[in-house]
Amino acid sequence: MKDFSRFDAMITPFYLPEEYPACHNQAEAWAATVPLKGLSVLDATPVYRNTLVKYRALIAAGATLSVGLSPVMAHDKQIVRMLDELGVPVVDATEKKQAFDLILDCAASFSTWEARLGYAELTRSGEKEYAAVSKPVFMADSSRIKRIETVLGTGESYFRAMAELGYSQWKDKRIVVFGSGKVGSGLIWYAALKGAVVTVVTDPQTVSEGLSSSITKLIDRNDREAISKAVAQADAVVSATGVKEALAESCAPEVFVRSHALLANMGVHDEFGPGVPNERVLRNKATLNFMLDEPTHLKYIDATFALHNAGALYLLQHHLPAGLITPPPELEEEILSVTRERGSIASELELMV
Repeated sequence: MKDFSRFDAMITPFYLPEEYPACHNQAEAWAATVPLKGLSVLDATPVYRNTLVKYRALIAAGATLSVGLSPVMAHDKQIVRMLDELGVPVVDATEKKQAFDLILDCAASFSTWEARLGYAELTRSGEKEYAAVSKPVFMADSSRIKRIETVLGTGESYFRAMAELGYSQWKDKRIVVFGSGKVGSGLIWYAALKGAVVTVVTDPQTVSEGLSSSITKLIDRNDREAISKAVAQADAVVSATGVKEALAESCAPEVFVRSHALLANMGVHDEFGPGVPNERVLRNKATLNFMLDEPTHLKYIDATFALHNAGALYLLQHHLPAGLITPPPELEEEILSVTRERGSIASELELMV
């Protein structure tokens, strides 16, 4: 697809170039070299309008692109229809398996489909499944860049989603955050900025000195009594462990059910466990920010998109053994330098990478 006018008509009215400098730069560079020419690529990144900038770069690289849908990841049905109109095939993970040269996956939705040259996985939640795959797997989540999306972007999107649901006043509200990884850190940081009383349930040894200043109370994830008390007193509880049913190990399900707190899941999978009814959690336990037209602002996810794309080229250009691959620092720095020089979040990057 050499004529991008129809693609651009779906992008330029909504985003400024400085909101996606890395993908824009990637598209320009790859249009000249066409490094993926003739290769079939399946991209399973959740389909939203901002994902179009990612697709545009892959098509500019010469890839024969297909887009994948997964039952565990939400998507924008209107954008899916637009892709069909643009001639980009859309496949579903529940359909008959197909083979591709490269699969750029999310949450291991297509880990059982054949990728002749290897896979690039976008999230931590897909790591367990991919650990057993007998092909090289480029892990975009194992990067400094992913912190931009998950700390700044995902943390912000929880509060944006809550505001859309009518909950925008956080000063002196009691919020309990389960997890202190990248997503949890963003939630903690934003909650503190909004004046909330922040309780965090995690392994205390994983909490950095910088993050601790945003935490009112820290509870060891094995202290069931303290966790139960905090949940019972909370105004909001949000899960961000990245582990399926993790909260079922923290306290009895009835503690969550009886609490007056607004319960929300920010993980890909159900982190509350089967003991907590779906209807007790906002959006029936689906990842909360995916209710938004833009689950993560493009300016925060652009560098992640570019790194995930770059994983395809890295797999192609290197003879790699089977197993999980951490993005090389020099590759990350190439993308980060563009983001710093041309992007709108340069000042915020100093907090993250």
